[in-house]
Amino acid sequence: MPLEKKIKDQFSVKLLEWYKNNKRDLPWLHTNDPYKIWVSEVMLQQTQVQTVIPYYARFLERFPTVKMLAEADLSTVLKTWEGLGYYARARNLHKAAITIVNDYHGEIPAERSILLNIPGIGPYTAAAVASIAFNKHFAVVDGNVTRVLCRIFNIQKFSSDKQVKAQIARTATALLRAGKSSESNQALMELGALLCLPQNPNCSLCPLGELCEARRLLPDPSVLPRKKPKAILPHYDIAIGLVWKKDRVLIDQRPTNGLLGGLWEFPGGKKEPNETLAQCVVREIREEMGIEVSVQEPFLRVKHAYTHFKITLHSFHCRHVKGKASPKQAIACKWVKLKDLGEFAFPRANQKILEALIEAHS
Repeated sequence: MPLEKKIKDQFSVKLLEWYKNNKRDLPWLHTNDPYKIWVSEVMLQQTQVQTVIPYYARFLERFPTVKMLAEADLSTVLKTWEGLGYYARARNLHKAAITIVNDYHGEIPAERSILLNIPGIGPYTAAAVASIAFNKHFAVVDGNVTRVLCRIFNIQKFSSDKQVKAQIARTATALLRAGKSSESNQALMELGALLCLPQNPNCSLCPLGELCEARRLLPDPSVLPRKKPKAILPHYDIAIGLVWKKDRVLIDQRPTNGLLGGLWEFPGGKKEPNETLAQCVVREIREEMGIEVSVQEPFLRVKHAYTHFKITLHSFHCRHVKGKASPKQAIACKWVKLKDLGEFAFPRANQKILEALIEAHS
């Protein structure tokens, strides 16, 4: 059902007035540069604002233009991104930057349809760049926007359902103020980030309180949006080797596609049933690197959660026995001095082991 004009007008007037007086002092809210907006929107996906701020500044200092990002090695991009997680975002930024430089003369396109044709840019990012940077009439629907609209319109169905997502996108588009799409989208996201919180929303300060169906009809608006129960995440034991040859330790680089693509790590893998952790290390390193090692003593155990599974990472000091290291499943391997390991980008769980290793040898 189309939204009544009165509701649309009240919604946009109240929201934009609130945004004008209450928006946060965030670096990406003070620029119209499509490159900087693009970087911020990618970083903010699945990551909290306070975490993003220093990475955003560091990334733009290292790659101030899309041309400089395109010309950089992927390994350099990943190292700059290190610690921010969800590394596919960095790989996609780099991939898209190369296409923009090669096919669009280094100019980020303004049209969403063109942005969608660039490898590495998906529907959300294309809408965000087109709307926020170029003021095109497209809604940007993130978790904050979904939460606000589910409460305003008392949407009781699961927010992850395809039909509900489409309904929210249509509603968000209909609520955009004509000629002010950029400001409207950012205002709605800010409202969700500052007042319409997942828990304990500050309804008394909300500029849209009089329009909110959840506030009027429900004892607790925070029950919305409704989400399906989370599945129990599987757990895996991973055993890795700190393989030493004199004063150097062995690391290998993951394939650029897939989980943690392009990052470096200590070799090892998932423990099989009826296999000890030490046996796992020997087998995995033989299969991955083609060398024989002897397991010495355990070093550090790290627990880590990914989106779809959890791991316990068990590390062991190992001695190289025989064979020349050659990557069988990885794309590269190196024997590296401990002091030089900081030059390589590692996943977070491996980083914790690396930090403890450096501290133990300091």
